[in-house]
Amino acid sequence: MAKAAPKKSTEELYAWDAEKRGSGLLLCGVDEAGRGPLAGDVYAAAVILDPSKPLIEGLNDSKKMTEKKRESLFAEVQSACLAYCVASATVAEIEELNILGATMLAMQRAVAGLSVQPQLVLVDGNRLPQLTMPAETVVKGDATSASIAAASILAKVSRDRTLYA
Repeated sequence: MAKAAPKKSTEELYAWDAEKRGSGLLLCGVDEAGRGPLAGDVYAAAVILDPSKPLIEGLNDSKKMTEKKRESLFAEVQSACLAYCVASATVAEIEELNILGATMLAMQRAVAGLSVQPQLVLVDGNRLPQLTMPAETVVKGDATSASIAAASILAKVSRDRTLYA
């Protein structure tokens, strides 16, 4: 059995984004929540972290932290952003489009809902939604990029709050 890759530090996630950002590119991370369990709406978040703000200590893939830790980082992520948007696709849209199509729709909505337009969108996974700006997939992006990790927290907490309200 293959060993899991070691968890990257918060500093490594931010360094990966800084390298991608290069000389000032406005970077957006996108992730979804709710695709696996197939219960309720699927959520997606788009996050543009402010590179001038201090790093968010403990930021990582939302699946690698407790519910309490995700909740504690939720407002901190929001305040560390130049812009963010959380969007969803409904159960009816999932039934009409299938889960992949609905996930792509939620991601499109999240990016479109940003108050600032990014110059590069990094999407967790291996499929890209149709967007009007350059985008790249990042497999295991929520454990690679600070921006995608931040999006994973906003999407997961938002979905959990709605599902369990």
